[in-house]
Amino acid sequence: MTNLTPKKIVKELDKYIIGQMDAKKAVAIALRNRWRRQQTASPMREEIMPNNIILIGSTGIGKTEISRRLATLADAPFVKVEASKFTEIGYVGRDVESMIRDLVEVVVKQVKNEKETQVREKAFEIAQERILDLLFPSKSIDSNDENAVKRSERTRDKMRKKLYTGEFEEKYITIKAKKKPMPMMQVMGPLGMDDLTGNIQDMISGLVPKKTKSQKMKVKDARDTIIQEEAEKLIDMDEVIKDALSRAENNGIIFIDEIDKIAGGNNNGPDVSREGVQRDILPIIEGSTVSTKYGQVHTNHILFIAAGAFHVSKPSDLIPELQGRFPIRQEMDNLTKNDFVKILTKPQNALIKQYQALLLSEGILLSFDKLSINEIAKIAFEINDKMENIGARRLHTVMSTLLEDLLFDAPTITKKKIIITKAFVQKRLNGIIGDEDLRRYIL
Repeated sequence: MTNLTPKKIVKELDKYIIGQMDAKKAVAIALRNRWRRQQTASPMREEIMPNNIILIGSTGIGKTEISRRLATLADAPFVKVEASKFTEIGYVGRDVESMIRDLVEVVVKQVKNEKETQVREKAFEIAQERILDLLFPSKSIDSNDENAVKRSERTRDKMRKKLYTGEFEEKYITIKAKKKPMPMMQVMGPLGMDDLTGNIQDMISGLVPKKTKSQKMKVKDARDTIIQEEAEKLIDMDEVIKDALSRAENNGIIFIDEIDKIAGGNNNGPDVSREGVQRDILPIIEGSTVSTKYGQVHTNHILFIAAGAFHVSKPSDLIPELQGRFPIRQEMDNLTKNDFVKILTKPQNALIKQYQALLLSEGILLSFDKLSINEIAKIAFEINDKMENIGARRLHTVMSTLLEDLLFDAPTITKKKIIITKAFVQKRLNGIIGDEDLRRYIL
């Protein structure tokens, strides 16, 4: 994180997200400020609060992607929640504290995987010895008979060498694996019952002895299962939980999508619990203590990034206290035709590269000339302009319609090198674009 300066963060985000420079700068500064806070001495460190951000803009312009990539860059625990799924306490639905519980679950799993990776080498050695015992069970030997003991050790050394060179990979062994518990019926209720279900399941699984089942597997298939079991035995879960809670509190990022759906606004729809959800979210963002099954989590230093289109409502329709907890408001730009061209070609996960990879699995080399890419971008931009603006997601619908026949016939096509031209794009899409009914239902 020391070397991850705001400029470098923006540069990394540029690999996946086109445009939106102001939003990238805002999140880059917020992320760097977290590192700066951790370098300050106590008690000032506890006084520095994160600057939470609201990203404002229509769907498909990169709000979620910016937050997700930011968390990946910083290797920070990240969870995305939908504000519209929460309800005020007293109504059926998820309570707002569940976002913190979800974050803790993510970070516990993350830390556990890291610890298991650290002990994997040792777990591998223990697993190899277990496999050796299963392949060649030890016979009872008189410990006083030195010759017999040495003979047994020499034989085991020979078998160990053969195991490490892969001579026994196809042999079958019988292992006892943990039997996965049957999923419990989901309990629905008003007061955070989704978490209560998990607690009940944990309590029951702690009382009932863990069941195992015998499985006959090849050595090469059984090894990973045994390594996983041994790695779990080698790690200290108390240390994992302690580390996880600290990471959740200091590095956690929660992305609250669709926050505009819980804002007021001048609509005549049902307003039940909408402002109540805002009041419930407020203490979480202000800083409170949330109880989880792993312990208590303080939310003071968790970074919250909210996003919404705000077509019907405005950020000022949120309750004033909640507005104050999101000091940075960043309006995102609508995508232009040139942005669509870049989205199709520049990012590492560009849509054209994805379709090329898909068809390469069928042995087909797919390529697009420059004019065809410009035409696709132009068509997507025009449809967004005439219909609902769904941003870059429009490219998915245009591309899937454009390549539908090719994807269907790919296994039987004899021509293995296909170039998409402007004429092909116009032939496939112009008829649909001209017909408003078809455009409405296909694109």
